[in-house]
Amino acid sequence: MRLLRPGLSVSVGLLDHGPPFVPDVAAGTVAVPVLLSSGYHVHVDLPAQAPQAVVTTAVGPDPLLCVALADRLAAAGYDGSAPVVLAAAGSADERSRSDVARQAEMLAEHLDVDVSVAYVASGEPRLADVKPAVVASYLLAPGTFHDAVVGCGAGVVSAPIGAHEVVAEIVLRRYDATRAP
Repeated sequence: MRLLRPGLSVSVGLLDHGPPFVPDVAAGTVAVPVLLSSGYHVHVDLPAQAPQAVVTTAVGPDPLLCVALADRLAAAGYDGSAPVVLAAAGSADERSRSDVARQAEMLAEHLDVDVSVAYVASGEPRLADVKPAVVASYLLAPGTFHDAVVGCGAGVVSAPIGAHEVVAEIVLRRYDATRAP
């Protein structure tokens, strides 16, 4: 983000895996949740920990994320001919699951193939029960959830979205939307 917007003060704050923690950096700022859906963390945790910040919507869902997902699938060897399962961590929060479903719809349109959703930790259907051939990892980083995605047995599994440039673009768009008159 600093490369795309030199001069903009950008800080990182973590909800519970810090430091730096959100309350230490977010007072009086615009807080953009770098999360792929707007569940409990966006609606409850972040506002509670940063009550003096303007909290935007999460990074996902967003049409630009389809670019990152398609890039990661191509890098994993996906040839564009088979249905895709969008694998997300999951949530007990219906708003979060709805966001993942919307991202799957956008990805289906972008790839022009069927895209369904499966969850690793919470939500139905569970990825372990689906037995997909192609999986797009709807995760930001490697770790326990991505290890479970890799372990599902699919022939093609994409890497997490990670530091793909569109993530920074979306964060800046969310920030700019709060600053617009």
